Amino acid sequence: MLDISVGLMIFVAVVFFVLLFLLNGWLYRPLLSFMSEREESIRRDMENAESNESGAQELLEKAERILSEAKHEASAMKQKALEEVKAQITKQIEAKKAELAKKEEEFLAKLAEEEKSIKSALISQMPLFKEALKAKFNKL
Repeated sequence: MLDISVGLMIFVAVVFFVLLFLLNGWLYRPLLSFMSEREESIRRDMENAESNESGAQELLEKAERILSEAKHEASAMKQKALEEVKAQITKQIEAKKAELAKKEEEFLAKLAEEEKSIKSALISQMPLFKEALKAKFNKL
């Protein structure tokens, strides 16, 4: 029936252990070392990602701070420019008021001169008006 050959069993056992030894050297150890290297690489990448995240957060805060300072500076510059423009406009308004006041005085002086000249002309022609008025009343 079943013949068990001891020599064949020993030969199969030796081939099995040799195959196991060779697979261990050529396949299992390189595969395990590759897996551990990959695991270590993933761990380093995670640490780098965390440090990059904290660095990015710091850079974001710095950028926000710089932006805030720039907005504040721009607002101050705008306010200063507005004050300068208001001062210039005020000076221009005062200059125009002074100019208009001078022109008004000149106009009033000219008007007063014309009034005097018209009065003197009317006074000089008063005798003629009286004569013409008397002639009109006489005709009535």
